Amino acid sequence: MKMQQESAETIALQALGWLAGNEELLPVFLGATGASEADLRVRATEPEFLGSVLDFLMMDDAWVVAFCDSQGLSYETPMMARVALPGGTQMSWT
Repeated sequence: MKMQQESAETIALQALGWLAGNEELLPVFLGATGASEADLRVRATEPEFLGSVLDFLMMDDAWVVAFCDSQGLSYETPMMARVALPGGTQMSWT
């Protein structure tokens, strides 16, 4: 089932809020992306930035599980949302 971009952006914003509330993980995200806390507020409406939030989240299964459990989402939801955002098309290597 394909997700619409608007729904994907909402999920990514939920993930951003979850990251922002995680005192241990937020500094890791900021360091990995080079973003500042001010960037989080300014760029939260940019679909490309929201894609980077989901890319980061999906780097660790434990993060995906914790986020999805906190939001009542299926564990596949972040990946489906990522595909619906710019730059999220899955590569076919065959």
